[in-house]
Amino acid sequence: MSVRSGVCVWFTGLSGSGKSTTADMVIDLVRARGREVTVLDGDVVRTHLSKGLGFSREDRDTNVRRIGYVAGEVVRHGGIAIVAAVSPYRATRDEVRGMLPSDAFVEVFVDTPLDVCEARDVKGWYAKARSGEVTDLTGVDDPYEPPLTPEIRLETVDTTVEANARLVLDFLDARGDLAPA
Repeated sequence: MSVRSGVCVWFTGLSGSGKSTTADMVIDLVRARGREVTVLDGDVVRTHLSKGLGFSREDRDTNVRRIGYVAGEVVRHGGIAIVAAVSPYRATRDEVRGMLPSDAFVEVFVDTPLDVCEARDVKGWYAKARSGEVTDLTGVDDPYEPPLTPEIRLETVDTTVEANARLVLDFLDARGDLAPA
């Protein structure tokens, strides 16, 4: 019996871009196909796996590397890892890509303008950053480095979550990543 190839689908973008919302719908669609998924959401990982890390560049990089390590283990065992994390620095995302087999990392750039992310601001981070209550917020006073060549680029202003999730599913389907055991 051969081991099924694993894949890591890495959603990156600003806070409020729609990463988790889109990832959640992709997860539901993949599970509907009979595949199990390991979910690594940035907020949840920070609570459990990276508790105690701050938001300095070094701590953010450490957090992203930890997520990448766990995703790599899932992939190594033939699983599907769905990651939704701001992961602001291109070099660190590229480092994580290098931790996985060459075709096992699918970078999904959720390309949402900052003003739209701020309008969505369900967590209140942008308002706190604008008032000076928090510092080093990605997109405000800390950079977000968009991917140069993501496998998938999603825009969320004129496209529904459902349509974006289908784009991701179709991409994975075309590659054979969702094939049954």
